[in-house]
Formats: sequence, structure tokens, C-alpha cells
Amino acid sequence: MTPGNGSFVTEFVLVGLTEHPDLHLPLFFLFLSMYVFTILGNLGLITLIGLSPHLHTPMYFFLFNLSFIDFFYSSVYTPKMLINFISKKNIISYQGCMTQLFFFCFFIISECYVLTSMAYDRYVAICNPLLYNITMSPKVCSNLIFGSYLMAFSGAMAHTGCMLRVTFCDANIINHYFCDVLPLLQLSCSSTYVNELVVFIVVGINIFVPSVSIFISYGFILCSILHINSSEGRSKVFSTCSSHIIAVSLFFGSCSFMYLQPSSAKSMNKGKISSVFYTIVVPMMNPLIYSLRNKDVKLALRKILCRRNFHS
Repeated sequence: MTPGNGSFVTEFVLVGLTEHPDLHLPLFFLFLSMYVFTILGNLGLITLIGLSPHLHTPMYFFLFNLSFIDFFYSSVYTPKMLINFISKKNIISYQGCMTQLFFFCFFIISECYVLTSMAYDRYVAICNPLLYNITMSPKVCSNLIFGSYLMAFSGAMAHTGCMLRVTFCDANIINHYFCDVLPLLQLSCSSTYVNELVVFIVVGINIFVPSVSIFISYGFILCSILHINSSEGRSKVFSTCSSHIIAVSLFFGSCSFMYLQPSSAKSMNKGKISSVFYTIVVPMMNPLIYSLRNKDVKLALRKILCRRNFHS
């Protein structure tokens, strides 16, 4: 991968999350602990679902893929950000920047559609329980995940391909802690009209379509909940959906704030803060949200621990 036509920049300097040196060390330890927790939490959930036969259901198949995405997603930018907190000059090569951009786009779009698939799974389980096994067959689940990754690959190729055509002359200081689309476009010395149009279309589709799908799914779920006579039944159904609603709201809300606005320097500084939520907080919270409040996961964990104690 070589610099685009007419680009003279061979490396970029990342400004990072903050320019205040006094905050670098405390933030390093804060984000290091969050990253370790993210890696261990998602890897633990992947292992637990893989080793527990009674968790081999559509719901946990999607959760397995969500944890898989979060595991690699957080590793695309966090290690580099941690190094930048303790290094004097935060440099990333042109090739490294474009590679980081591609994988960031791939994993963030994947997460959008996997969260959508999980909402559809909850809709079928609550609104059409008798047809659940037929509707959410292994083939359907595999197709949903394949579609998620296909959309992600298409979106990542669109963003990265367009960025490779942009010319970078002298400016090479990225006002962010990783290579994202909008901060890179601010450095271009050529027209970015096509790129901004692609951002608006691709990001619009990948936020609008999943958001509307999730909204419709939960609209039907809410109607079903209101038709349940017992308050205990309503509470039980709502508790199965509340974790997903929290994760979706945080993820899509912070993504929308970052991308669906003009790419000015002022909005970029605010965007860096909101991007912390969907790049660091959400991947860390997902294992907590979907495990600590989940009886099946707790049961599977107890069984594995008991099995290990028995063999030892």
C-alpha cells in the first residue's frame, strides 16, 4: 500500500486524546486497565460460549460474534494509543494509518449489524416463540452474520479506497488518537467532496438501517410486553432486552454524534470524547452487560469451574 496519487506525506503525527502532558500517565493506566478488562472479558465470553453446549443457541451465536468483533476491534487502536501516552512523538506511517482505518471501519460496521441481528433474535423469541427454532435456524443465523461481515467489508473498502485517492501535501498532524476518516480529510490539500459524500452515504446507511431495524424490532417487542397480563412476566421479558437496549443506545448515539455532523475542528474535539464511548467503553461493557445479568452464562461458568475443580 503506497501513498495516494500526488501525496508527499509518508507518516502522520497523532495528537492523541489530550495535549496536556500531566494527564498522559493517569490516562495511560486508566485505558490500560480498560483494555486488559476488554480483552479478558471478551476472550472469556468467547471461550465460555465455545465450551458450553447449552449456550450453542442463536442468541449466544450472535454474542460470540459480538465478543469476537470487540476483541479485535479494541486492538486496532488501543495499543497505539497507549504507546502514544508514554512516547515523545506519536508517529504512524501512511501504510499503518490506512491499515488502521480499514480495520477500524470493518469492525465498527460489523458491530452495527451484529447488534441488529441480536435485536431481530429477541423480536422472534418474544413475538413468535413457537416459530423461533424454524425462523432462527442455523442457516439463517449464518446468513445474518455473513451479511454483517459483507456490509462491513464493503463499507471499509469504500472508506479506505476513497482515502487512498486523497492527496496529502504538508499537513500531517491528525487531531485524533487513531486514523479516522474525518480527521484525515481535514489534512487533505485536494478536494474531499467525494469522500464526504461517501462518508454521508456509507455512515448514513450503516447507522440508519440498523437503527430503524432495531427500533422496529423493539416496537413489536414493546407491543408484546404490553399484552402480557402478569407484571412478573412483563418484568422478565423487559430484563432480557434492557441490556441490549443500553448497549445499542450508547454505541449508536456516540457514533451518530461523531459522524453525522460537519467535520470542523471544534466538532472534532468533541468527537474525540464521544469516540471514546464507541471505541473503548462499549467493547469493555459488552461482556459485563451480557454476562453478569445473564443466568445462562453464570450457570455455564459455574459448570466449567466445578468441572475443573472435580478434575483437579
